[in-house]
Amino acid sequence: MDNPAPNAELLRSLGRLVRGLSALFWGLPATLVICAETAKADWLKPLGLVPALAGTGLLLYGLWQMSAFQKQERPWRNALDRAKLLGLVNFGLCPFLYWQDKMPGEPFFNAAVFVLVLSALLFLFNLNVVLKQLGAMLPDETLRHETLLFTALNRWLLVGLLFLGVAFIVFLHSAQWQLALGALSDWINRLGFWALTFFALLPLAMTMALIWKTKEVILDSIFGTK
Repeated sequence: MDNPAPNAELLRSLGRLVRGLSALFWGLPATLVICAETAKADWLKPLGLVPALAGTGLLLYGLWQMSAFQKQERPWRNALDRAKLLGLVNFGLCPFLYWQDKMPGEPFFNAAVFVLVLSALLFLFNLNVVLKQLGAMLPDETLRHETLLFTALNRWLLVGLLFLGVAFIVFLHSAQWQLALGALSDWINRLGFWALTFFALLPLAMTMALIWKTKEVILDSIFGTK
């Protein structure tokens, strides 16, 4: 008579875990597109701050749903808490994308957007740590090895993106370097943009693939459905 309660509790936590993974899977690309459009495009302007807040809020909702799973596992809890903290920072700073577009010359808004970009990179970095800890707790050896491999690769790519971004910003603000390189500076500007895009989208895509694979493994092995 005592067994059904723990099983029911486990199923509820797994259900919330799957919902959280689904929210993260759809929230990551949606938030990227929404924040980019909020910063530059016109078609989201009538909605003001709402789209950016909704996108970052969806990511927070996903992490909150996942927090019901394996509360006693300290490494998992610590990784999840760090991701939630960074998600909260992203939620608080995303309105500055809209305000910075309204007043592009305001230094405080520019600094806030820079902090938001840095926080978003750290969020994706810590999200890969969350997936790594989650994969270690699930009874699937293949998923465990794939998660270890690709989360490590994603984190190295994000570290490379951070250093490449800093170097690119320094180059853009260094008139001496641009004058010294002459015509090559235009090529460096274009190559730098595409390199940053590659280093940003590749770990994002692999993170989404890991989230989807983890969700499917849970549905298949625990619930017996896909």
